[in-house]
Amino acid sequence: MRGLGVVALLGFTLIAVLLLWVVVNFVKFPADSTQVLLIGLTTGAIYALVALGYTLVYGILELINFAHGDVFMLGGMLSFTFAVDVFGLGAGSRGASTWLLVVATLLLSMGCCGVINTTVELIAYRPLRGAPRLVPLITAIGMSFILQNVGLIFWGPNFVSVPNILPHSAVFSVSGVTYTWNKLIVVFVTVPVLVGLVYLVQNTKQGKAMRATAQDMDAAAMMGINVNRTISFTFLIAGNLAGAAGLLYALYVTNVRYDQGFQLGLIAFTAAVFGGIGNLPGAVLGAVCIGLVQAFNEGFNWHAPGSDWTQSIVFGVLIMTLVFRPEGLLGERTPEGA
Repeated sequence: MRGLGVVALLGFTLIAVLLLWVVVNFVKFPADSTQVLLIGLTTGAIYALVALGYTLVYGILELINFAHGDVFMLGGMLSFTFAVDVFGLGAGSRGASTWLLVVATLLLSMGCCGVINTTVELIAYRPLRGAPRLVPLITAIGMSFILQNVGLIFWGPNFVSVPNILPHSAVFSVSGVTYTWNKLIVVFVTVPVLVGLVYLVQNTKQGKAMRATAQDMDAAAMMGINVNRTISFTFLIAGNLAGAAGLLYALYVTNVRYDQGFQLGLIAFTAAVFGGIGNLPGAVLGAVCIGLVQAFNEGFNWHAPGSDWTQSIVFGVLIMTLVFRPEGLLGERTPEGA
């Protein structure tokens, strides 16, 4: 403790006070606090899918793909189009055929977003791969606005309302704590996707190529790895994750708008940085933490305008992370250019 500065001590004191506040709420209101916890875990699961896309691209290119959040938005919009306009699903849709159509919507959304993300890499990022880092960063912001306008042109400026396709009946209800099927389904979809991604990166030939390219592109090319194909594959996987997150968000929140991708993308990017940008388990941990922060702030009755402070608190977490531990919770501090 003696080696810590005054600012660091203040930061740890603030964290200790917040943890104490959470514990006090759990003791005083156990049922409500547990309900808020479950909501936070569900929200964090959606954030995790988006955050993994950020961390995958950064890990291999050291590029912050700000257009990724808007690919997620298009995934939500396309999911609405496929589910409602193409397959005719509605609030009263139930049965095995409904779930097959939801799975088909998931696959279509993932496929379309994968193609969109790969096309963005091919057109906007690949020609600038040797340029200074600021150039592709500005290009990524430009692509974000382009994709926003695509959503605005095709789906309009207002919220698109998605029917309550997921069932809201209770999975269990214990001591006033109710866990509904729509939350459990989000977790059921998210967990296998996360496990499959970790397996892909750690245990497959393509995953080894991705890790080799992330470490040294030139050396990977000398070893016979097709660097361009590996990077395109990474963008494809990141787009697939954005498509899956778009569907889950659309079905869970039931409202999607053309500009939501930018806002939620920044929150997911904050989660990736908080957990350790470039680290897959770190992105998941950071996303769950951000989801809990949002749920606790909006769910605990500590002040009236709770939701108005959510973004300020989330980005405050980002600032504190960059100040006190820039490598994130699970990231490793490496010298520049290593």
